[in-house]
Amino acid sequence: MLQRFFIFCSGADTEILEQCSPGERTKYAGIGATVFFTAVMATIASAYALYTVFDNYYTAIFFGFIWGLLIFNLDRFIVSTIKKSDNFFDELIQASPRILLAIIIAIVISKPLELKIFEKEINQVLLEEKNAMTLENKDQLALQYQPSIEALNTEIAALKQEVIDKETAVNNYYETFIAEAEGREGTLLVGKGPVYKEKREKHDAELAALQEMRTANAARIETAEAQVAGLTEQYNTKVAETQPVIDGFDGLMARVNALNKLPWLPSLFIFLLFLAIETSPIIAKLLSPKGAYDLKLAEQEGAVKTWVAQQKTQRDVLVTTDRDVNNRVYADIAEEQELYDYKRKKARELMQMQADAFYEKQKSVL
Repeated sequence: MLQRFFIFCSGADTEILEQCSPGERTKYAGIGATVFFTAVMATIASAYALYTVFDNYYTAIFFGFIWGLLIFNLDRFIVSTIKKSDNFFDELIQASPRILLAIIIAIVISKPLELKIFEKEINQVLLEEKNAMTLENKDQLALQYQPSIEALNTEIAALKQEVIDKETAVNNYYETFIAEAEGREGTLLVGKGPVYKEKREKHDAELAALQEMRTANAARIETAEAQVAGLTEQYNTKVAETQPVIDGFDGLMARVNALNKLPWLPSLFIFLLFLAIETSPIIAKLLSPKGAYDLKLAEQEGAVKTWVAQQKTQRDVLVTTDRDVNNRVYADIAEEQELYDYKRKKARELMQMQADAFYEKQKSVL
C-alpha cells in the first residue's frame, strides 16, 4: 500500500509498472518518497514563514498546506516528464530547466527553516537592533522637545539666581547697618544715628523688594516648571506610543535581514542540504539506467505516435480522393445540354425582370 502511494508520488504509470520487475517498482517508489518528503518539508518551512507574517496558526497551516501541495505537484511533474534516452547529455539538457526550477524551490524551502534553526541568534541580532532603534528614536524625539525644555530650565535657573543675588545684596545691607550701629564701620560711632537710620531704611527697602521678587519669580518659576513637566510628559507619551512599533520589528523581512548579518557558512550548508534533497529525484532519474519501465513507456508512446500518424495519413488520402471524385462529377455535369438550357432560361428571366424594374423606376422619377 505504501509502495503504491510512493509510486503515485513519482508520477509513473502504474499499469506499466505492474508489468515490470519488483526492482523497477522499488526504484520509482524511492523517487516518489523523495518527492513526498520534499513536499512535507516545504509545508513545514512555508507554514513557519507564514506564521512570522500573519502570527496566526490556522492561517499559517492552511497556506503552508497549499504551498506544500504546489511543491508536490511541481516535483511530481518534473520527475514524470524526464524521459530516458540513450544519450546522457540529451537527458541533462532536457532536465536543465527543471534543475533550475529545483534550485529556486530549494532556496524558497531552506530560507524559512534557516530562520527557525537560527532563531536564537536572530533574536539576539533583533534585540540589538531594537535597542539601537529605541535610543535613536528617543534622540530624535528629544530634538523636538529638548530645546524648549532647556530654554525653560535656563529661565528657571536665571530667576532663582536673581533671587539669590538679591538676597546677597540685602544681607550685605544688613551687615552694613549693623556694623554702623556697633561702630565697626562707617562713622565708627556706636549707636543708632542718622547714618544708621539711612542704611537701615535702605536695607528695609531692598528687603521689601526682595519679598516682591521672591513672589513674582516663584510664580514665574512655577509656570516654567509646569511647562517643563508638560513637555516632559509629552515626550514620554510619544516615546511610549512609538515603542510598540519598535517592539514589533520582528517580521519576516526583519528576520531575513538579521539572518544575513550572521555568518554565511551555516546557511550555505543548509541550502546545499535542501538543494540535494530537492534535486535528488531528478538526479536519481538521470543516473538510473534505462529500465523495463522506460522501454515499455517508449514503446507505448511510439505506438500512439504511429497510430496518430496513420490516422492523419488516412484522413489526408480521404480528403484528396473526395476532392478528385467531386471534380470528376462536376466536370461531367457541366457537359450536359439540359443543364445548360435550364440555366440559360433562368438567366434570361432574371435579366428581363431587372429591365422591367429599371423602367418602372425611371417612370416614377419623371
